[in-house]
Amino acid sequence: MALSSNRSSNRNRSKKGKIIKIVIISVVVIALGTAGVFVARKLVSGNSAEETTYKVRQETYENVIEISGNIAAANSQTLQAAGSGTVQAVYVKEGDRVKKGQVIMELDSTEQQYNLAKLDYDIAQKKISGSKRELELLQTQREMLVSKLDERKVVAYFDGIIAKLSVAPGDYLNAKDAVGTLIDRSYMTASVEIVETDVAKLSIGQTVHFTFPAYSKGTVDGYVVSYPAVGTVTNRGATVVNAEVRIDNPPNEILPNYSFTGKIEIAASVTVVIVERQAIGYDNGNAYVEVINADGTTTQRNVSVEAYGTQYVNILSGVRPGETLKSLGNVSGSLRAGTSSGGGWGGGSRSSGGGMSFGMGGMGR
Repeated sequence: MALSSNRSSNRNRSKKGKIIKIVIISVVVIALGTAGVFVARKLVSGNSAEETTYKVRQETYENVIEISGNIAAANSQTLQAAGSGTVQAVYVKEGDRVKKGQVIMELDSTEQQYNLAKLDYDIAQKKISGSKRELELLQTQREMLVSKLDERKVVAYFDGIIAKLSVAPGDYLNAKDAVGTLIDRSYMTASVEIVETDVAKLSIGQTVHFTFPAYSKGTVDGYVVSYPAVGTVTNRGATVVNAEVRIDNPPNEILPNYSFTGKIEIAASVTVVIVERQAIGYDNGNAYVEVINADGTTTQRNVSVEAYGTQYVNILSGVRPGETLKSLGNVSGSLRAGTSSGGGWGGGSRSSGGGMSFGMGGMGR
């Protein structure tokens, strides 16, 4: 019996020892976990303090419709004779300016002149001995001969420039042979496709900025001339409106059929100086920032700001683009009293400076 009692006592002491060990181990684990969390928080806090600075940046946003196409002269005339024959004279050369109705070249008209002279003789005879009806028929025949004589000349249909000319006296031409081109470059036009979602933004007279790969002196400005009240379905299945755009007095370097890209300006570009809201602090309702200097010190400045979306503010005065600001922890969704307020624009315009985008209207195509 004594032996059994001792064994029972030993087992009880062993259980108590195990329980104590488990409790000690649990306390140590909890303590280590708490310490780990504390250290982690300190590390995160330290990293956050290093990372939460904000760069002030300037961005320009364009509210445009993007276009592309080929430019054409205001008017164009293919130089060709109505009949066949030998070239008797060429009165201009390539590059010359001509006036409407000016003779450009002339085919030999000896036969036509003889026929007309003979008919004039017959008319004179009929005036003496012929009937009135015979004279009327001869007069109609004369008008036909005069028309054929005029067809031996190639004349300008409008004021313009001889863009191309490849003919010389003595050459023989068949009827309708093309020998050159006359163009009117007082203005140039193009037809461009506007997708249906952008048509509502179009307006006659809107400025168009053209960029030509063959012209290195910058953009050329034009404007929207017209667009129809009906759309067209392309072979791609897209619905578009073909708008006419125009350039008055284009540079001499820009020739008909040159390709271009362009932007129809829906509204003037907007330039903003923005920074995250967390960089703005408030003192008695007045906005301020802490600018980080080159030596790591900070300088407090008062600023004037306005709301710009939900995450940014537009800085109206007080700091310059490129400066770095310290985080002041302002995560409020609205500006406080004492600052300039004003909502950002809504829509989908494009930023030319990178970063986020906002809008005043349609995104360019």
